Amino acid sequence: MNDATEFLDIPTTTLADLLGRERVMDSGLRPLWGPVPRIAGPAFTVRCPPGDNLMLHAAIHRARPGSVIVVQSGDLDFALAGGNVCAVAHRRGIAGLVADGVIRDLAEVRELRFPVFARGVIPIPGTKAAVAPFGERVRCGGVLVDPDDVVVADEEGVVAVPAARRQEILTAARAKLAKEAAETLDEWETAHRTRIDEILAAKGFEPRAEG
Repeated sequence: MNDATEFLDIPTTTLADLLGRERVMDSGLRPLWGPVPRIAGPAFTVRCPPGDNLMLHAAIHRARPGSVIVVQSGDLDFALAGGNVCAVAHRRGIAGLVADGVIRDLAEVRELRFPVFARGVIPIPGTKAAVAPFGERVRCGGVLVDPDDVVVADEEGVVAVPAARRQEILTAARAKLAKEAAETLDEWETAHRTRIDEILAAKGFEPRAEG
């Protein structure tokens, strides 16, 4: 199953609660314009060595519509993509770009409303010389991402859901959201205070008497 639109209603905060830190990309990967819509799609993985963007430029013609292109680079000196690359990806129905690097032509990308999560912008492009296979495990934002892992990104961050745990996490996320929606703030506050007080007491904290 390649469609991942069922994750569009799941915030990354919910997924992070279920998956833990190791599946959440670091805070340096952020939306480059806002307010950005949440995106969700199977990962199309790409590896680009420092200073080179050939394989990302090739990927926009090969990634399936609905997919999220995930790029391992780590290079902050040369742009991986620009306005035309993002325009073609957008026109082909690619859900968005998550790149451990930088892009350029931000005004064009913002006008397109093509979701890009990256480390920033720089005006100089990379070269096009290095060939690498598609569809291999990559490291992006500190997270190991395999092809077809479900990548969900919004203004809170980027989370990669392992393909093998897709249905399990989706079911758990829906149950968690339903439970939270049914709980009033008063109920949450009461339960929260009780839990915090229990933790404090277990650690020997004695509050000062009030009044």
